[in-house]
Amino acid sequence: MQDTLKPLHYAVHLRSVAKYLGSLALMLACLALGPLIVSLWFGDYELSKRYLLVIAFLVIAGLPSLRLKHPADLQQNESLTITALAFIITPLIMSYPMMGAGLGFIDAWFEAVSAITTTGLSTVANVEQMPHTLRFARAWMQWYGGLGIVVLSVAILLNHHIALRRLITPGAEGMITTTRVYARRVFGVYIVLTLLGFVILYLLVGDAFNALAYTLASVSTGGFSPLNNSLGDLPWQVQYGVTLLGLCGAIPFILYYRLSHGDWREIVKDIEVRTLLGITLLVCLLMSMSFMYQSGMNWQQAVHQGTLLGISAQTTTGFSSLDVGGLDGFSMVLVILVMVVGGTVGSTAGGFKILRLLILWQLIRLLIRRTAVPTHAVVEPRLGDKTLESEDIERALMLIILFVIVIVLSWLIFLAYGYDPLRSLFEVTSATGTVGLSSGLASHELEPVLKGVLCIDMLLGRVEIIALLVVLYPGTWLGKRSE
Repeated sequence: MQDTLKPLHYAVHLRSVAKYLGSLALMLACLALGPLIVSLWFGDYELSKRYLLVIAFLVIAGLPSLRLKHPADLQQNESLTITALAFIITPLIMSYPMMGAGLGFIDAWFEAVSAITTTGLSTVANVEQMPHTLRFARAWMQWYGGLGIVVLSVAILLNHHIALRRLITPGAEGMITTTRVYARRVFGVYIVLTLLGFVILYLLVGDAFNALAYTLASVSTGGFSPLNNSLGDLPWQVQYGVTLLGLCGAIPFILYYRLSHGDWREIVKDIEVRTLLGITLLVCLLMSMSFMYQSGMNWQQAVHQGTLLGISAQTTTGFSSLDVGGLDGFSMVLVILVMVVGGTVGSTAGGFKILRLLILWQLIRLLIRRTAVPTHAVVEPRLGDKTLESEDIERALMLIILFVIVIVLSWLIFLAYGYDPLRSLFEVTSATGTVGLSSGLASHELEPVLKGVLCIDMLLGRVEIIALLVVLYPGTWLGKRSE
């Protein structure tokens, strides 16, 4: 069958992609100064050398882009390509310094992918034996990876009308101008939330390094802990402080900006935020009941552990205060379900997002309602006070289906290697949802092929699958280009 749309396909402009990837290289060079300074502070000089080499390489790679002109606007495939390549290239480069701590390439790449995608899965058995520089670098990468996905979510959501209307004010501005305005606003919110979180956790923890590491990993809903037992060895006040900071990271950052400008009703009336809080409350309740009746905990301990794990799973933060691999079957399946859904659009949380779950629910309601009205009646799908367009429904359903397909295919590969079905499903769901909770399979001993599967899952989940498919599509690079 002839493809009638082929004459309308435009390949990406290589200069536009090179311009922004070059800018990314220079930005990464600046961001690498953070771990470099920490390595000098703690005397990790071997890592200092590696970060200096990385910075030099990034500067040399990025400087030619300064001669390229900024494009007037970006095609959708260009914005998606740049977004996907940013999350692919960054961990490849940042794997080199991590190898300085004695990690092999696969394990270093795994840690870097997990960091930049704000997942939190790790193959390192003893985190506390890692150099301070690497413990900081993992959390630091999660922090700027989370910021990156919040900013680049505008590119990912292009043509997803209802999602964009929630994040930005429609106008005549082009894609680039819109992204810059949005980026400035959420960057300010991100900085303020990070500073407030650090002050609170420092007062609770009393250790500046650990407070900073937990702050960076919780605001980004990343979950990398500077300690071996995640939250397990911390006082209960600190556990709740870190967990609630992760909940703040799962709320759209642009709502905080609007809140700071006096529109406090934005968060209260936002249907996605209200659904997030409602589902989280329900999950915490079910988890607590399961811990009481399935695991034999007393009610105080069950409520405490159920609340921490419920919030961590729903917000895709990934911190835990107990052995997740030892969960009963009901609790494990419940966590799998909420990890798939995740947090809200425009936040640092992963999953296929609550907005798309709401769209699916409204579509089901619409199909049921149409059976009870005359055939000529016009019943439009709505979400809150907004009408759902056909593109919104199509993209939401497509993303949910692709999410499920990725999880199932990855799960089958784990099953082919003989791993336990439920624990395997848990692990691939955690990776695809960029959560970081582990059933115990992610380890140094895991087969390299399966480590690669989890890395691909993390990348697909972070860029919401479509962006990576665009990079792999030959038409993105070949064919005619627009004027």
